[in-house]
Amino acid sequence: MALLIFLPSATAQDTSATPLVGSWGGPLVIGEDDLGLIFNITMADGEYSASMISDGLGIYGMPADRVSLRGLSLTVIIRRLDVEFTGTLRFDEAGEELLRIDASWFQGSEMVPVVLRPVE
Repeated sequence: MALLIFLPSATAQDTSATPLVGSWGGPLVIGEDDLGLIFNITMADGEYSASMISDGLGIYGMPADRVSLRGLSLTVIIRRLDVEFTGTLRFDEAGEELLRIDASWFQGSEMVPVVLRPVE
């Protein structure tokens, strides 16, 4: 007797299995200036992609060169800006809702801490 187990697969419309998909924003404070930062993260064919918005930098929709998620560790690379954004996904106590991304913005030799939260 064989036991078959069927697991539901995530579809393009089902973001519950991919809580990272959406817009994530927060302050990007360099010196005394808050440049603002938003990443719009999408998924297609099992691969994440992202575009960046920063009013303070005058950037509106710059695509990331690479987005990777390994466990709870997120990395976004934007070569044109010499940026590496690395963060840790933080969930609620039940582990069901993604609350924020605690991260570091590396640009050249600078490192700036960043906390991103869902943008409605």
